[in-house]
Amino acid sequence: MSVPTTSTAIDPDAFVAAVKPALEKRDLAALLNTCKSHWTAAQIVGLLSCDHCDARKVAALALSLVGCPGCLTELAKQLKDTDPMVNQMAEHAMWNIWFRCGTPEANHQLGRGVAAMDRRDIPHAIHHFNKAITMCPNFAEAYNQRALAKFLLEHYEASLTDCRRAVELNPDHFGAWAGLGHCYAHLGDCGRAIDCYEKSLSINPHMCGIREAVQELHGCVREKQ
Repeated sequence: MSVPTTSTAIDPDAFVAAVKPALEKRDLAALLNTCKSHWTAAQIVGLLSCDHCDARKVAALALSLVGCPGCLTELAKQLKDTDPMVNQMAEHAMWNIWFRCGTPEANHQLGRGVAAMDRRDIPHAIHHFNKAITMCPNFAEAYNQRALAKFLLEHYEASLTDCRRAVELNPDHFGAWAGLGHCYAHLGDCGRAIDCYEKSLSINPHMCGIREAVQELHGCVREKQ
């Protein structure tokens, strides 16, 4: 899915002023309503490349609510923005969009699976992720979440299979690349683990835990030489 183009750019100062009341009240429903009633997703995406730092932050936050898959390419670029808050807002937006990339029914099953994961009911979670994948076979996030569930069960080979499918469907999924790294690390394949972790960092360079894991693995490789 692509973002519809528009010839009308948003003035960054006007955008920030328009959404400020909702932000001050921390009212996401009001922010969603303001964005949907005034601008298209394409117009908001256009703000991601402007020089106005506050506008970039708020645009990323708004896209977490109204963004579609076609917004992801531009959001991924903001993972390397010089402002840390822009990075965080862009990452948050990408995760939110990934979770609604399926059909409404598949999205619902994904949500139920995540809720089961939160209460540590892993088999029940996998049941819902299976249903989401059956309903929407190209739903990358359903594969990624099922990979996480299988990883928690220490089924590393099965988790690898789902992580691979997730990155096939969504090559910018830094979480799934990191998941591949975790699986390879637990299977003792340090070289592949490092490669996958570095791929994850090439997309999202602000994953401190992954960077530390790479350093530890390089240390292990040196000790074995």
